[in-house]
Amino acid sequence: MLRTRFLSAIVLIPIVFWCIYLGAWPFLILVTLLLTLAEIEFCQLMTRGGFRPTAIFGLGMVWLLLMDAQLNTLFPTLDLLRPGMVLLVIGSLGWQMFHRQSSPVTDWALTVTGGLYLGLCGASLIALRSLQPDGLWWTVTTIPAIMFADSGAFFFGRAWGRHKLAPTLSPGKTWEGYVAGVIVGGLLTYLLASLWHWAGAATTTSAHGLTLGILIAIFAPLGDLAVSMIKRQVGAKDSGVIIPGHGGALDRVDSVLWAAVIGYYYVQMFVPQ
Repeated sequence: MLRTRFLSAIVLIPIVFWCIYLGAWPFLILVTLLLTLAEIEFCQLMTRGGFRPTAIFGLGMVWLLLMDAQLNTLFPTLDLLRPGMVLLVIGSLGWQMFHRQSSPVTDWALTVTGGLYLGLCGASLIALRSLQPDGLWWTVTTIPAIMFADSGAFFFGRAWGRHKLAPTLSPGKTWEGYVAGVIVGGLLTYLLASLWHWAGAATTTSAHGLTLGILIAIFAPLGDLAVSMIKRQVGAKDSGVIIPGHGGALDRVDSVLWAAVIGYYYVQMFVPQ
């Protein structure tokens, strides 16, 4: 399994970072594709649990929020989000009223919350890349930060982990791995931000890199545990099988979405633009 995960990463990581480098529409297309798959997987998981969320309305919310985040940088006065969201919320409720199954209210709530969760977090990823002048640099600081933390937690946890972090949600995670992930994530993000600053990025200083790396390493793993909670409720190990060795798209973006939210609002609040 480790070999399969490694081979998948070798193929996917260059594609992801090339799209990040290009930014704009290529990056939007990549994020939209991943979150479309993630939303479909979420609805399939809920169906497995006996619920019936309406995927098309959830997808509509994801697409609307991502498109709004992209267009907001080009046309700040264009307001499609509010009317679009009203139509989707009302439309999804009307659909449930006319296609009632065993739990229409729960099905409607799952439709809305799934789309909002993935769409809002994904919009932070688009907004982070769109920041001026250093959106590219902050994106290639934020996403590697959670990769560093996850890798540190995985390898140190396997070697020295003894105390379970959340045994009912993710039995493989340990406190030793988690602490190692915070240390590794903080230090490597510190070095990465220092490298970007040396390469010409104006705002990605080493101090910001260290702080952001630690914050992401502390909080972003909760995104993984949140998806684990969803999967445990319906008795699933993975959200899907589309990525060999990694499960589904939802399994891959769970922590990245939280990292994007942390990264975007950290830069907005603490980094002069």
